[in-house]
Amino acid sequence: MEPSHATGPDTQEATTMTAGQPLRADPQPQQRRHAPPALHPDVVPAYLPPESDSDESWVWSQIKAEARRDADAEPALASFLYATVLSHPSLERSLAFHLANKLCSSTLVSTLLYDLFVGSLAAHPTIGAAAVADLLAVRSRDPACAGFSHCLLNYKGFLAVQAHRVAHVLWAQSRRALALALQSQVAEVFAVDIHPAAAIGKGILLDDAGGVVIGETAVVGDNVSILHHVTLGGTGKAVGDRHPKIGDGVLIGAGATILGNVLIGASAKIGAGSVVLIDVPPRSTAVGNPARLIGGKKGDDIPGESMDHTSFIQQWSDYTI
Repeated sequence: MEPSHATGPDTQEATTMTAGQPLRADPQPQQRRHAPPALHPDVVPAYLPPESDSDESWVWSQIKAEARRDADAEPALASFLYATVLSHPSLERSLAFHLANKLCSSTLVSTLLYDLFVGSLAAHPTIGAAAVADLLAVRSRDPACAGFSHCLLNYKGFLAVQAHRVAHVLWAQSRRALALALQSQVAEVFAVDIHPAAAIGKGILLDDAGGVVIGETAVVGDNVSILHHVTLGGTGKAVGDRHPKIGDGVLIGAGATILGNVLIGASAKIGAGSVVLIDVPPRSTAVGNPARLIGGKKGDDIPGESMDHTSFIQQWSDYTI
């Protein structure tokens, strides 16, 4: 949601917030409310940090450079870009500000959300590190991504995953009513429905993202790519641990449905439109409804990173048009 005015760090004008009103740029971000208490490392998934501190600073510098370029080229966006990116001292502040404006409502006001996001990012630096890994993943895997700022500002799959990570922290803190309210708002705004209890790794690409559903006990590993209208759901019969477990480097094609507490092995590939009800071994491909395996794959290709959707057709002997 685009702020109606850009307010810079030097602006002293007081603002009156009403329910659902977008935030303006925070003139004194260091004076925000204190962060929520830190969690035990076993409670929140521990994402590996970027390869070096310079990775995060480099991505942030790229985002700011792209925002300046776009503000100069398109004056209609200059206020929005200044308020959302250029007025903030860090990627975490910019992300928190943007998510708060996107997700605010009469129930979840923008100031509350901003404090919530800033506090969670400050208390759990691995969430910010995972966001950087996601930005790098989207930029490298999606040829339609015009830049890091394009992903940060416009990619609903990226934004939905970042909001989910905060909801996951709330769930682990037993603040479950707020976690579920945030989940509901994310689903309404981004059309991505991820239960707050689901565990999501880093380097995640939700490509197009619309219609993605991830259930309560699902686990998604690192460097996974998921296309639109994918469901990681239950069978409708089981209770308890009842949702899929997705290994590292997996690629799940558009419209695929994976049901039950099944394991999709590392670097496996699920063809578009497939319905998977059984385990899929690592480095295997499952296609069809119901899905069947069409053999392992040699080499060191990681489908979740290469985004190779069609090479399995050469191995599918009865494939006809």
